Formats: sequence, C-alpha cells, structure tokens
Amino acid sequence: MSESDAPDDEPADAPAAASLDRDDLTPAQQVALEELLFRLADDEFVHAERLTEWQIFAPTIESDLALANVAQDEFGHARLWYDLLQELGYTEEECIWRRPADDWTHATLVERPFADDGWDDAIVRTYLYDVAERIRLEALVDTSYAPLADRVGKALAEEEYHREHALSWLERLASDDDARERLQAAVDDLFPHALSVFYPGEREDAIRAAGFRRESLASMREEWLDTVVPTLEGYGLVVPEPDEVDRPEARGRDGSHTDEWFDLREAFTETHREVDFETPARLRGEEA
Repeated sequence: MSESDAPDDEPADAPAAASLDRDDLTPAQQVALEELLFRLADDEFVHAERLTEWQIFAPTIESDLALANVAQDEFGHARLWYDLLQELGYTEEECIWRRPADDWTHATLVERPFADDGWDDAIVRTYLYDVAERIRLEALVDTSYAPLADRVGKALAEEEYHREHALSWLERLASDDDARERLQAAVDDLFPHALSVFYPGEREDAIRAAGFRRESLASMREEWLDTVVPTLEGYGLVVPEPDEVDRPEARGRDGSHTDEWFDLREAFTETHREVDFETPARLRGEEA
C-alpha cells in the first residue's frame, strides 16, 4: 500500500457504531486500536508542546492568549486519547515520559521547530493541522469503540475555534506583500510534512475492519486537499502539487523523525527524569 492510498471500500464485517467496549476487543483489534489512539494522542501532545514556544512571543497580547488556549486544548485532547490507552493497560510513563523517542508516531508536521521570527510559519502550520484534525475527528463520530465515541464531541467543538483563529490570521497576513512572501515560504516548507498526517500505518486495514474509523486515509486526504488548497490559493499562495512534492526522509508515522524531535523530547521529559516521582514530596518538618 502506498503512503497516500488506503482501502476506500467499507469493510463488510465492520461492527455497528459504538458497539464495542474494552472487554469486547480481540487481541488483534486492541493492537489496531492502540495504533489509532497513539497517532491521535502523539499528534496533539507534540503540536501543543511546539505551540507553547510562542508564549509571550506572539505579535499581540490577544494572539498570545489565543495560542496559549489552543495549546491547552491540544494537551487536553492528547489526555483524552492517552487516558483511553491507559484503560487498555498502559501507564502514563509508558505513553509519554519514559517512552522511547522512536516509538512516537506523530506526523513530522507537528515536531518541526518554528522558523526564525516564524509567526507566519505558526499560522500556516496550525491551519494545515487543524483542518486535518477536524477531518480525522469527524471520521470517528460513528466509531465502533464506545469509549472513543464518548470523547470525540468535546474535541471537535474546540477544534472549530482553532481553525477560526488560524484563518483570521491568514487573511490578515496575506493582505501584506512581505507577509504573504513569508506565508508562501511556510507553505513550501510545511506542505510535504502536512501530508504525513495521512500516511497509513501497519494496521490501517484492521482499524477500518473493526470500524474504529469508517473513513479511509485516502478519502480523508482528498477532503483535506479539497479544503486547504483552494483556501490558500484564495489568499494568493501557490500550493505544491501533492504527488510532486519531495517526500521528507523522516516519516513520522513509522517512528522515523527529524533531529529536532529528539531535542524536543529531551526538553519536555527533563523534569520528569530528574524528579523522583516514585517518592512523594514532603513538606519540611513533616514526619516520615
């Protein structure tokens, strides 16, 4: 199966929506569900980690607060999916803090560092990602896994605000010639990495056969392209042909990442590694 292709036909044996709970899963179904959940959670967590780098550096107080709220929402969404993984037997450390760097399966789009003075980079990135996230979440509304179905609505409602924020800034920046040139540079750089959101994993067929996600990655990718391409072109930007872009060497979904990812992971796990979380902290003077 190529990276942009996935089965488009509805699996004949897909169970009815929200018909499965944890105890109903076969071992093969649980492994497929874990792949889906890790992708969702890793994307959100790493995206949020990068967005926090804009705290106090955004061009206006309003945009600073807005992006901080977006990052907070994304951390919250990551928690929704990591919590489901913990219900399947993982610990939080296994999901995040002690997990090997090459076990993470987020798209390379979210791990990339921002360009110098890259507010344009941040806006293009959040727009490309948030449209993809809306499409991915909508494809889970009728998931066969009941605990997942219970959480999708909350995430979808919050993603709408994220897209509106990115679109308002796209319009504002595109009205200035210099800013539009920077937007174009961001599109050229980030578009190939945005395509990695829709790369299939090893268990894509099993994910759809179980009904965990009804839409194929190929159809979701087409919907994403049908949304972002005319929008960006409407702002005077040139979007690369998807099938002609140079595919990044790092794939993200298969555990291969850019060098910057390893630096980012070291940074956000540093405190956890240095603090002994197995021993509860005690106030001075408290008896042992």
